[in-house]
Amino acid sequence: MGSHPESENEREIWKAMEVAEGARGDNSSSHVLQSSSLTLDTSLSLPDLTPSLIELCKDLFKKWSRLDDSSFSVETVSGGITNLLLKVSVKEEDGNEVPVTVRLYGPNTDYAIKYLSAAGFGAKLLGVFQNGMVQSFINARTLIPQDMREPKLAAEIAKQLHKFHRVDIPGSKEPQLWNDIFKFYENASTLHFDDIEKRKKYETILFKEVYNEVVEIKELTDLLNAPVVFAHNDLLSGNLMLNDDEEKLYIIDFEYGSYSYRGYDIGNHFNEYAGYDCDYSLYPSKDEQYHFFRHYLQPDKPHEVSDKDLEALYIETNTYMLVSHLFWALWALIQAKMSPIDFDYLGYFFLRYDEFKRQKEKACSLARSYLSGQESR
Repeated sequence: MGSHPESENEREIWKAMEVAEGARGDNSSSHVLQSSSLTLDTSLSLPDLTPSLIELCKDLFKKWSRLDDSSFSVETVSGGITNLLLKVSVKEEDGNEVPVTVRLYGPNTDYAIKYLSAAGFGAKLLGVFQNGMVQSFINARTLIPQDMREPKLAAEIAKQLHKFHRVDIPGSKEPQLWNDIFKFYENASTLHFDDIEKRKKYETILFKEVYNEVVEIKELTDLLNAPVVFAHNDLLSGNLMLNDDEEKLYIIDFEYGSYSYRGYDIGNHFNEYAGYDCDYSLYPSKDEQYHFFRHYLQPDKPHEVSDKDLEALYIETNTYMLVSHLFWALWALIQAKMSPIDFDYLGYFFLRYDEFKRQKEKACSLARSYLSGQESR
């Protein structure tokens, strides 16, 4: 979402990560996923949590079970209440140091991630336990916003996203996007700020207008009948990693993943071309979008995609691009009240909402013209 500070911080952390193989212990040759029945208490401080983490690593990976506790060091990489990422470095008997990541989750947040990891997305899944998983480090660099528009990389991102959207996550496939947006609206429109400057800014927001915009765009996007897929929903540069030597691209961080509309995931990704400075003049041109669409729709035969299919996805994506602005704008208002992070979330609301208003007329008239053309055929 561009200026998402958590993602920006994580971007720097991931840069420093090294590859971690060989933590599978005795079962590495048979690729058996290690599992433990242990649960880690996420309410504990890191020092209090460390003994349990060491016990977990020893339980999961038999080759580490005889190591002294002093062979393990633990540090926090990132995380909040529902998603904590820890680095565990293990000094093995031969003096080799192996780093792994331990991800801890709140209720149900790990469900989809296990399926995505099994499908080859993100870091290699090494082991699972009751409320989290252990993964390898990824030996790759995090992309920066300008990387995403490079034609070769854009084609690879499109191919990977095509594959991502085909992963079947068991359970309800009902999109929650509009439920979330209306819930955000409800919460965002009744906030109270003690800080006078924040309160003054907040009171300039015309919430009735915002609500009408949400309803209007929902009605329009409903007419597009966009396919429902398991979407990443936060495909910014910080959530894409590249191993330059192997030319291997990784999609990471599935915290916002859910069933949603195909056009929303792609439109949200295109909004991220603006980068952390939210320079929306960098939004991809029609030619750049068509290049992406060709590789998304037919990864093996991109030049065989029909003009009709390109136009349909162009309309779908650029209408849902508006929804992405509304989603993150309302999200930012709630963060302005709730987040402990020192970031101008109120300012971010206006950045996203103003861009929504700037793009709305063009995108909506294109969509309405396209839909009326469909009806007359």
